[in-house]
Amino acid sequence: MLRATAFLILAIAVQSAGCSAYRMGSESLYAPDVQTVYVPMIESDSYRRDLGERLTEAVVNEIETKTPYKVIASPAADAVLTVRLHDDIRRVVAEDPFDAVRASQNQLTAEVVYVNHRRSGFAAAPQFIEIPPEFLSQTSIMVPAVGQTVSSSQQIAIERMAQQIVGSMEEAW
Repeated sequence: MLRATAFLILAIAVQSAGCSAYRMGSESLYAPDVQTVYVPMIESDSYRRDLGERLTEAVVNEIETKTPYKVIASPAADAVLTVRLHDDIRRVVAEDPFDAVRASQNQLTAEVVYVNHRRSGFAAAPQFIEIPPEFLSQTSIMVPAVGQTVSSSQQIAIERMAQQIVGSMEEAW
């Protein structure tokens, strides 16, 4: 009993001596001064319906599950993540001898701006990663012969894009 009490007192003393700023796990990857993030509806330059809405939902789910942040519906949050979907391109990768599509590729390209309001108005420059260097880009392959549809292929690209967007919110080491 005496030994357990001494250990508890020692643990409290060590934590109050400066070790309380140490962060572990996924929390160490993200800004400690941000607790809430506002994600406005993603605007899409694509002619395909609902891509912006689907990407917004995927980004919000990714933030909620993979980061210590809470997504709120107010621009007065600690940080704002703005995304604009620029391109949605579908290319034929393989055809059969009768010109029927055997495989096609969906590519999404988005511009991401992450602004941390807690750092005295610090605005991160737009995050531009991959080729071309100005944009986040993600692709997925659709193979109709195995039952994939355009929508399911797009969803794979959307989920990968959401992971890449949330990954861009990580702090530099």
